[in-house]
Amino acid sequence: MTLSSKQCVECKNGTQPLPADKARALLGEVSGWRISDDGKWLLKSYKFKNFAQALAFVNKAGTVAEEQNHHPDIELGWGYVNIRLQTHAAGGLHENDFILAAKIEKIQ
Repeated sequence: MTLSSKQCVECKNGTQPLPADKARALLGEVSGWRISDDGKWLLKSYKFKNFAQALAFVNKAGTVAEEQNHHPDIELGWGYVNIRLQTHAAGGLHENDFILAAKIEKIQ
């Protein structure tokens, strides 16, 4: 089953973050994303021709995030969007982060 066909699951405080090797394995399934140096965030920057295109992308990503009940940190500016994913209940990365990243990739 592909990540984009999965659904995010509810996480409660105390959920364990993914081990680094598992996170690196899942990273291979989401093109262009990277793991932060501290291993706690999944990151990607997107470039657009103008602000309107970047905003439209953010709105679509926001809809997907709401559907999954998993919400990224999003930075929007003229011609760019930066997305940071982390499962706060785990204090790091969880499969949910990779699922949402895969779903965001499908909207671009």
